[in-house]
Amino acid sequence: MRTLVGTTTKTALPCEPGRLELGRADRLARRGWLVPLLIACGQLAFSGAADAAAAKNSAPVEAAAKPDTAPTAFELQLLYADRTWNWKNGAAYFGMDRRLHAWTQGGNSPAVGEGRWLVMENGKMCMELAWRSKTYSTKPQRTCYSHRVEKGNIEQRKDPDGTWYDFKHARDDPADEHQKFEAGNTKGAQFDQTRKLVDSKG
Repeated sequence: MRTLVGTTTKTALPCEPGRLELGRADRLARRGWLVPLLIACGQLAFSGAADAAAAKNSAPVEAAAKPDTAPTAFELQLLYADRTWNWKNGAAYFGMDRRLHAWTQGGNSPAVGEGRWLVMENGKMCMELAWRSKTYSTKPQRTCYSHRVEKGNIEQRKDPDGTWYDFKHARDDPADEHQKFEAGNTKGAQFDQTRKLVDSKG
């Protein structure tokens, strides 16, 4: 965009205040033009304000925070879709349809979580799970993990301020977190058993 310094050009619009002189307004009114003109001006003003508000509301909130080295949403999809993430006391399965189910045997209170997962272009993967056990239930809670590429390797951290750690090396490393992932729904039976236990009346 070029700006000409010292040059100001102003083009008056037909609906700007002061544009219509009183005598001319009378003539337009007699010809039946004034009312449609005023209506058109009002519509232009309203649509301009609406467009500005829509643009403001549709701006991606986290777009500016995207690191230059973040994996794309497609790359994250390849890391998680149709895989089971094994945890110390449970696991989570990331379905191809973006459904997510998880279970945990932590403590003496087995619980199951059901919801969805999503990936974003700023390198984030988020899980939205509603957990329930025999003693409690929660509304869907979102937990997000950020990813970045460092020297060809993918690092991960729990948001908002977790410590970055190795997630997946270009050549698999036994210490990678991604080594805890298995292809397919490998813990589906344990999830079903835990869900029956949680939902049983006894």
